[in-house]
Amino acid sequence: MWVGAICLVLAGSLSAAEVVKVGGAHFPPYVVKSNLQESSGLLPQLLEALNREQSEYHFIMLPTAIVRRFSDLQRGRIDMAIFENPGWGWQDIDADAVDMGLEDAELFVTRNEELRDQQYFEQLQGKRLALYRGYHYGFAGFNSDPEYLTRTFNANLGHSHDSNLLMVLRGRADIALVTRSNLYDFLERNREHGRQLLISDRIDQVYRHHAMIRAGAPISPERFAALLEQLRANGELARIFSPYRIAVMPVAADSSAAEYAAD
Repeated sequence: MWVGAICLVLAGSLSAAEVVKVGGAHFPPYVVKSNLQESSGLLPQLLEALNREQSEYHFIMLPTAIVRRFSDLQRGRIDMAIFENPGWGWQDIDADAVDMGLEDAELFVTRNEELRDQQYFEQLQGKRLALYRGYHYGFAGFNSDPEYLTRTFNANLGHSHDSNLLMVLRGRADIALVTRSNLYDFLERNREHGRQLLISDRIDQVYRHHAMIRAGAPISPERFAALLEQLRANGELARIFSPYRIAVMPVAADSSAAEYAAD
């Protein structure tokens, strides 16, 4: 009897919560899709922490794709796209940016060979690049058009940082550009490759992550920012992101998303 009453209370509490749909595109370590039904990674951990923190909203992840996330947000299939930069094609979309105070970076990586040092990364022309399809790169003026990248930079465009790193290790590409969090996750999983890779001091870009919240979403930008601050204050953001070398930074009260947008 007591069990039944508790279940009814929990069900009523959940049904009263506003459901917030967050887009999840496969991109380790943020979202790792093992199959069509199951996903893991940093985004599911963040949503779990948000749901534990309060009962007003219930955050769920809906699958999307890097190249489809703009349209999914525009037509209301998802309420929020996360780990974004306002300069990555969001300029004409009716959405508000919330600075998450999380910083990642894009690094150049090559195979560690004799006489190869940091100067190797200074000149990209004439080198075979392994890039992630749909990504915006600083060295390319944030132009993600596949034809432009292939024609201008002799780029091979893949859907996996792991595959791009393996291309470098096997001599099929000269340089891969890899998100720092993914690179060190790869090295943790493949320690035998640690000494085989040369990592650049040069950074292509720093990601100051934002959440893009569509107009009319169940949660306001101000409320979401306040929830993130609660997770920052109680150490949850550091617990989730710091192991992947994603910096948890303070957010200024008057911070503007525009200052982090790409030129």
